[in-house]
Parts: sequence; C-alpha cells; structure tokens
Amino acid sequence: MDGMDGTNALGEFLRARRELVRPEDVDIGPGGLRRVPGLRREEVAMLAGISPDYYLRLEQGRDRNPSVQVLEALARVLLLDPDATAYLIGLAHARGPRRSAGSASRVRTPQSERVPESVRRLIDGWTTNPAYVQNRFFDLLAVNPLAAALSPNYAVGVNLLQAAFLDPAERRLRRDWDRMTQEGVASLRSQAGPDVNHPRLVELVGELSVRSDRFRRLWARHDVQPQRGHITRLNHPQVGDLTLQSDKFAVAGTEGLALVVFQAEPSSQSAELLGILGSLTATGQPARQEKPHHQPVEEQ
Repeated sequence: MDGMDGTNALGEFLRARRELVRPEDVDIGPGGLRRVPGLRREEVAMLAGISPDYYLRLEQGRDRNPSVQVLEALARVLLLDPDATAYLIGLAHARGPRRSAGSASRVRTPQSERVPESVRRLIDGWTTNPAYVQNRFFDLLAVNPLAAALSPNYAVGVNLLQAAFLDPAERRLRRDWDRMTQEGVASLRSQAGPDVNHPRLVELVGELSVRSDRFRRLWARHDVQPQRGHITRLNHPQVGDLTLQSDKFAVAGTEGLALVVFQAEPSSQSAELLGILGSLTATGQPARQEKPHHQPVEEQ
C-alpha cells in the first residue's frame, strides 16, 4: 500500500511528485531514452541546487532533516502549489511518536470527536440548508434531515470516501463524480498531514486500495488539496438535477471536525427543487438513516 507504512513518507512524496513532472515543464530536453516517467533524480537535484547524492538520500529516507530552504527549492522544481509545499515541509519536520495501525477500529467518537450539542441543535434547526459534521477522515458524525434527504450516504457512521468509491448509487447521484473523487483523495491526504500512521487513515486507505482501482491510482499520485467550498452537482432521484454550493467551517474546540453546509443560489431552479425536497422531508417521507452496504463501483 503506497505511502502507508510511515517509514519514508517524505521520500515517497518526493518520488511520486517527481514522476509527475515532465521534462518540458521545467525546460529540460528529452535527453535520450527515459525508462521512468517524469524527471530523473539528478535533474531534480540540479534544478534545486543540491547534490545528486543528497537528493538520493532524501528520497531513500537516509536523510530526514532537510532545511526549509532546500524543501522550498524542491517544491519549485516539482511545481508544487502553496498547499502542497506546506504539506512537504510538514512531512519533513513532523515530530513525535507514531500510533500503531493495530489499534484501528470502525468509526468511533472519542471525546475529541464528539460533536458539540450546540452544533447539533444548530444544524437540526436548518430547514433550507443541508448540513453535516465530519471528521478529517470523512466519517460523518452528525447529519440534519435535509442532508439525509440528499443521499442515503449522508448518515451518521458512513464514511463519504467509502461511499463515493464503493457505492454505485452514489456514483449515479454525482454528476461530477470524477472531479469529486479526485478532490476527495487529495483532501484526505491534506487533512491527514504528516500523521501517516493514524489508525483510522491506515484502515481507510487499506480498504479502499484493495477495493477500488481508481482510489489506489489517485492515492499514489500524492496530490494535496485542502477541502474548501465548491459546487456540488447531483442527479437526485426525487427532484432531478441540483447544483449546490457547499462551504466548510472548522468546529471550534474539536480536533479536526468540520461543518459542511449546502445552499442553492437564491431564486434558482435548484433553490426551488431543494425547497420541494425539504417539503417532502417535512411531510414524513423517511430518509434512510442506516449505513448502506457498499458493493464496489464498476470502474473504467
């Protein structure tokens, strides 16, 4: 499983990103037959202004204390954006003991992952805005009725990435499934940061790597993209096409919990359809709350 044993997270990230940079992207000619994709190690070293031997030691995990200046130089060569650069620096400077994957379990809610009661009351009182609370690994910890009406997978105990990659119904629901899954994997890596041996992360990545070829390919890219607000496009079986803006807010006083809220553009067709869905929910049409049983999606 790529990058999940925690022994050389920095080297694995450097290698993966090096292989994604084409020579022409950094003004290097083809240079004869290339047996591997992307840049050669010595090319990265030359462009970053460090010795090839030093770069080799970094990639092999034999030197784990590069300076910020070296890391920033490597980030420029590897064409990393600010988020990925910060992630690279975090990998190199992570400190403290790693937790063992042997303590992993299913979705759990330790004290640091309990949703404040005030936040539960807040989202339950919203009748026009679907909303849920998730942890940094996309486990759902609180869901309001209108969000539950959007998808059976918006339910407490469901992991959104597992649903996206393994539930065919979720793929049919998502008009932007390709983009959503790519961004979701990049966001998972960003939110996990240097804590690559966190039991929940190891468990989740292990299962998805075994059951989804697409997840395994995306995870191997080492893309990094914090989850921010974006447009969600759904093909809802009851009301049709919905286009919703989703925004994410940190829940103060918790360890990485986030509140995600959806809204439709005022006076739009999606706003009208969301209102209809809210009416159906309010009149007692039940939203399925149990955790769905996921069969793997048939991938291209």
